[in-house]
Amino acid sequence: MEYTDKINLENKRKLNALLKELPKFCGDYFRYLDTRNTSSRTRLAYAYDLRLFFQFIQQNNPVYAKQSMHDIPITVLDQMTPTDIEEYLAYLSFYENAEGTEKTNGEKGKSRKLSSLRTMYNYFFKKEFITTNAPSMIETPKKHKDNIIHLDKDEVSDLLTAAEQGNSLTDRQLALHEKTKYRDTAILTLLLGTGVRVSELVGMDVKDVNFKYNCVRVVRKGGNESTVYFGDEVSAALMEYLELERPSLAEKAAPEHADALFLSLKYTRLTTRAVEKLVKKYSNAASINKKITPHKLRSTYGTNLYKETGDIYLVADALGHKSVETTRQHYAATDDERRRLAGKFSGSIFQKD
Repeated sequence: MEYTDKINLENKRKLNALLKELPKFCGDYFRYLDTRNTSSRTRLAYAYDLRLFFQFIQQNNPVYAKQSMHDIPITVLDQMTPTDIEEYLAYLSFYENAEGTEKTNGEKGKSRKLSSLRTMYNYFFKKEFITTNAPSMIETPKKHKDNIIHLDKDEVSDLLTAAEQGNSLTDRQLALHEKTKYRDTAILTLLLGTGVRVSELVGMDVKDVNFKYNCVRVVRKGGNESTVYFGDEVSAALMEYLELERPSLAEKAAPEHADALFLSLKYTRLTTRAVEKLVKKYSNAASINKKITPHKLRSTYGTNLYKETGDIYLVADALGHKSVETTRQHYAATDDERRRLAGKFSGSIFQKD
């Protein structure tokens, strides 16, 4: 079984457990989502969001507080007014989840949870199971556009140098670095040189890499497969890791992890969390004064590709965005830079030879 199949199976297991908590009528909705080719991760995220919504109802309505969430009837959806939905969004600012952990939500989190709620309401409204659609009357919380954080060329160089040489690492980190420097350099180079998501990176198997054509097969969000091409720098870094470090890790790996491209010192497939810690470790060692995550390395690739080509469709395809509008929104700031540059160039028309 491939890594993505295992993840999908685990997500389905978690979703089935959540459906035993959620109101019975939610089962119809999630069966519908399954037919719409939504990813298992998306369906699971919707389930968590909806559990939070019904938790809010139970905490604020004495009638439903006395019964199991699973027994809440579908009529509760018609009872919710636009004001109730606004109160729910306010509740999201600070609350305790089902596990008793305190959580907060900013504009982005509230927007996503409202979107999950709208999707469910729209389904039942169109099927005429309900007659009102309160979430559709609520404006999406305004999201302030953040500037894309990316590394400049000097910061990229400093980051890779820290991974290759172990500069500024603690003694304990240096001891581990001697065993993983080729792996870590390959990971950073691959993220910077292809813009793949961290979830796509950890899902790669050795057989997915093709050095003849300098490309790697990735499984995108939603389960679609894609071929991502890379340059000589990525090729060299991957080759060094595969020849100098991976064999000693692979010989001790359990059968279910033996095919993974990137292995941990525990001889298991590297996790997204481990890659996040790895990126943080080397960005701190390189004294980069930015909050760097694997996604910021993806942004660095996308920004550089757009600056080099000016082709937003190429960037969207390379990053695996389903909609070019997603790419356009992310790289609007880069568009502004290009426009300012065009303004400077236009001044040359007034200069005499």
